[in-house]
Amino acid sequence: MLGGEEEKDPDAQKKEEERQEALRQQEEERKAKHTRMEAEREKVRQTIRDKYGLKKKEEKEAEEKAAMEQACEGSLTRPKKAIPAGCGDDDAEDGESILDTVLKFLPGPLQDMFKK
Repeated sequence: MLGGEEEKDPDAQKKEEERQEALRQQEEERKAKHTRMEAEREKVRQTIRDKYGLKKKEEKEAEEKAAMEQACEGSLTRPKKAIPAGCGDDDAEDGESILDTVLKFLPGPLQDMFKK
């Protein structure tokens, strides 16, 4: 036994297969345990949803999507956003043009030049 000669165990392959099978079995048991735990958690979540009238995230998103599709049914463009108060064409209602608004902020002699 001078070089890299290793003693080979005749049962090594059998032991390795048994070890692999044990690992697979443990993994399956772990997955089954986690599945059971998640099912129990979901039952608790559902009782809370029922108690407080809440909806699942997926249900809420589906309802919002359906509402958006219904609102946009005949439209070729995306839905318009609401324009906040104070923005937009409010100046046109006052009867002032933009030029009149700018003239208010100019010094007196310049205002006279533009009014002529």
